[in-house]
Amino acid sequence: MFPQNWIEVEVAAKHLITPDIAFLELRNTRENPLPMFTAGSHIDVEIAPGLVRQYSLIDGPGDPAHYRIAVLRQQASRGGSAAIHERIRPGDRLRISVPRNNFALAHGARRSVLYAGGIGITPILCMAERLVQMNASFDFHYFARTRTHAAFLSYIEAGRIAERAHIHFTREEGGRRFDPGRDVPAFEPGSHLYVCGPAAFIQVVLDGAKLAGWPEECLHRELFTAPDVSQNAKSESFRVRIASTGLTLEVPPDRTVAQVLIEAGIDLPLSCEQGVCGTCLTRVIDGVPDHRDVFLTEEEHRRNDQFTPCCSRARTPLLVLDL
Repeated sequence: MFPQNWIEVEVAAKHLITPDIAFLELRNTRENPLPMFTAGSHIDVEIAPGLVRQYSLIDGPGDPAHYRIAVLRQQASRGGSAAIHERIRPGDRLRISVPRNNFALAHGARRSVLYAGGIGITPILCMAERLVQMNASFDFHYFARTRTHAAFLSYIEAGRIAERAHIHFTREEGGRRFDPGRDVPAFEPGSHLYVCGPAAFIQVVLDGAKLAGWPEECLHRELFTAPDVSQNAKSESFRVRIASTGLTLEVPPDRTVAQVLIEAGIDLPLSCEQGVCGTCLTRVIDGVPDHRDVFLTEEEHRRNDQFTPCCSRARTPLLVLDL
C-alpha cells in the first residue's frame, strides 16, 4: 500500500508546546543525515501498522540531522493525533517517508504573502524562514485563538521573522478574526499567496484573495484534513477500467475506488485517504470524475483528466484509468 522507501527514525524528544499541540523531534536511527527537503514539505508518519498520517516539517531547509513536526490533537481524531499524544514516547521508533512537497514556494516571486491559522503555522513557519534566508519580500499573518494556543509564538516574536509577522488572537480581549479587506493586499503581478490551517480559515482567505483580484494560479493552500462532505455527497455504483489490461471492476456505493483497486491486486500508492495529499493521484483517460478532493485546483477539476481514487467517484457509468 505504501511503495515508498521507509526511513526508520527514533523519537528523540516530545513535549507539549500548547495545551493541544505536541512537538516531536525525529532522528535517523542510522548515522546518515536525513534527506534534504524544501520549504512546505511534509512527511508520512507510520504511527502504527496501517495508520499513516502526514505532518509538515517545521525546520528551515538544510542538511538535517533531525526532522521536527508538531501534531494538533483533533477533537474528532481518526486515530492518528490521539495515538501521537497518548502512546508515542521518546525512544520509540517510527517509520517515515522521504519528504514530499505539494506546497512549494514559487521561486522568483516578487512578493509572498503567508497566512497561518492555528496548526497551519507548521509549513508557513518553514516558508518564512526560507524567505528570510533568500532576503525575499514577504508578509506573514498568524491567527490563533489565544497566546496560550499559539505554537512557536516566542520563537516568532524573538526571531528574525518578527518584523514581518502580524500575529492575531481571535479570542482575546481586543483580538480580531481574519478581515479580507484589511489583511489581504490587492494583487500585484509577480506576487504569490500561501495559506494553511483549518478548512474554513483557508476558504475565507482564498475567497478574500479572489475578491482582491488574485488569480487562481497565484494562490496556494494546504489542508491537513478534508472538509466533511458526507452529508451532501450521494454515492452510487459505477465501474472503473484499467487501460493497460482491460480489467473492469465494480465500485459499490460503500467502497472507494482505491479500496477496490487494491483488493484487485493493483499497486496504488495511498496515504491520507481524504483527498488531501495527492499521493494516489491517477490519470483519467475516459469518463468524468466526481471530484471530492481538496488537493486539485478548480481548474484541474474542470479538466477532468485526473482524480484522487481515495475519495473521488464518477459522474459517468465508467472511468478508464491510466493504470
